[in-house]
Amino acid sequence: MAAGGFCRLPNGSVVVALNLPSPAGPVGGCVRFLVVAPNRARALTRLRNLGLRAVYLRGNAAPPTPDEITAVLHHPDGLIWRTAPETGCTELSQELWHPVRTLLRRPAPQP
Repeated sequence: MAAGGFCRLPNGSVVVALNLPSPAGPVGGCVRFLVVAPNRARALTRLRNLGLRAVYLRGNAAPPTPDEITAVLHHPDGLIWRTAPETGCTELSQELWHPVRTLLRRPAPQP
């Protein structure tokens, strides 16, 4: 099951964070998605509309950190990702956040 959580902001909107298997396949590892939306259901709908069909938020075990909330609020799309740190890893990830279109982009066909 995917780890995830949410945080309600003072303006009423919600930031949802989910760790999911990479859409790139089993070699891709896990990806942490951050979504800002008016409520949790709409945040999950945004991910499902991108092709991530089996996305559910059960509980609040891994809510977004304040740094993650700042990152997603300052992104124009309100939907970002980066590779998730491995379980048991205590060091912070130095990878920058990416817009979701870079993850879901199809590679160009080879001639």
